[in-house]
Amino acid sequence: MAQRALPLPAARLGRAVLTAGAAPEVSGVVLLLPDGETDSRRRPSTFSYAAQLPFARTLARAGQDDGLAVHVVRYRTRGWNTDADPAADAHWAADEVVRRYGDIPVCLVGHGMGGRAALRGAGHTAVNSALAMAPWLTEGTEPVKHLAGRRVLIVHGTNDARTDPELSYRLAERAKKANRDTCRFEVHSDGHALRQHRSEVMALASDFIRGSLFARSYARPVADAFAAPPPLGLRMPLAAGFGRSLRH
Repeated sequence: MAQRALPLPAARLGRAVLTAGAAPEVSGVVLLLPDGETDSRRRPSTFSYAAQLPFARTLARAGQDDGLAVHVVRYRTRGWNTDADPAADAHWAADEVVRRYGDIPVCLVGHGMGGRAALRGAGHTAVNSALAMAPWLTEGTEPVKHLAGRRVLIVHGTNDARTDPELSYRLAERAKKANRDTCRFEVHSDGHALRQHRSEVMALASDFIRGSLFARSYARPVADAFAAPPPLGLRMPLAAGFGRSLRH
């Protein structure tokens, strides 16, 4: 007799990452969505969670005066699978933010498979923005209409050998038609992990998140990317040194 499949364990939120001196009241939340695999019902490794913590701390420091809290989402499984499991976990995590903190804005931020989950989960009513870094996508299958009313940023290295930069460009093209508040930056010569220009990528992410969650003015390149028509605003180069003098 065939064994009955065991139910998946619940998704979880990691402990909130805050910094010393942060505002006592949380005014906005980032949900970090780690990378994963195409198909796997195994529990995610502890490494996938731990690898997000330095990024979480960087974002928390940048947003400490605004009352930013950052949570890393612990998926139920490490695979996207046939049911888009990480996207469902992102939706659950946004519900959990509302339960814990009330009516505050949420930004979904993901890398690789997590980037796809961030884009897919952005239809949640609490989510006002999504940042997808080197998102893993398939040709023409991702919905985009639910992105209307959100701020959307895609960042992709031009030398990414794991996820296709052209697929993220094509998705950005379709998303821009449904939502003018969509832009995409290209990190020239960088790969999937975006390590070569890590400081610039971190500065871009922080600027986008603070502008989207707390209505701060975006850095000029980000504002220009949102305003520019395709393809300019969807192939915006991330300049070396971005972040050293963002407001000038």
